Amino acid sequence: MSNVFSFTGTVGRDAEVRYTPAGLAVLNVSVANNIGFGDKQQTLWIRVALFGKRAEGSLQNYLKKGQQVFVSGELSMSEYKANDGTMRTTLELNANILDLVGKRNEGAAPAQGYPSSTTSQRSNAPQPQASHDNFDEPYDDDIPF
Repeated sequence: MSNVFSFTGTVGRDAEVRYTPAGLAVLNVSVANNIGFGDKQQTLWIRVALFGKRAEGSLQNYLKKGQQVFVSGELSMSEYKANDGTMRTTLELNANILDLVGKRNEGAAPAQGYPSSTTSQRSNAPQPQASHDNFDEPYDDDIPF
């Protein structure tokens, strides 16, 4: 039996990395996913956790509020008692895949080594050569089939 849940959504709060008592890194982020249409639309909030070496990397620097992400992993649901005494449920996803989708959030600071698109400095690095994938030019095809 397989329990795989995949979705795209929007980061609701900046990601944070914590460590278990055993020293395992855990990256936590809340992701919103809209379901339904019109006045029947609802927002599902899913708590996403990423474990181990992937949680220790620089991904935390990019998972800022407003960033769109694609997430896939094992979904679970748990219940808890809120402060007002009511029972609430929460969706939690143990992520196997967490990819950035779309443009970087405007408010996020650029990471070191990745210049922002608003930087006025020009690079003196050589420009890549033109691609051979120009589909407007005639194509010389010697393939015999």
